[in-house]
Amino acid sequence: MKKILASLSLLLMLTSCATPTVVNVIGPNDSKLNCDELSVEIAKANQYADKAQEAKKMNTPHNIGALLFFLPAAGVTMKNVEEAVMAAKERSLHLSKLKEKKGC
Repeated sequence: MKKILASLSLLLMLTSCATPTVVNVIGPNDSKLNCDELSVEIAKANQYADKAQEAKKMNTPHNIGALLFFLPAAGVTMKNVEEAVMAAKERSLHLSKLKEKKGC
């Protein structure tokens, strides 16, 4: 029982340390958006990518704390940053294709 509890605690700590938001590439209502709404969504996706790139910098308080107190958390954050950047770029590309298809 102690091993299971310890494993669950470790998993919780690892997943809670990953900071950047990973967006869904395809939203459920993307095809219903008009040109202006698509532009807003593209801007949001780019903001998520920018925030993820900021989280990659090692001089942020979160990353310094991860390095000092729980080294694996720094690795999980870096992996999550790459995922978040890729997802945000793919979302932006997806929305741009929809915008082109609608003739915006």
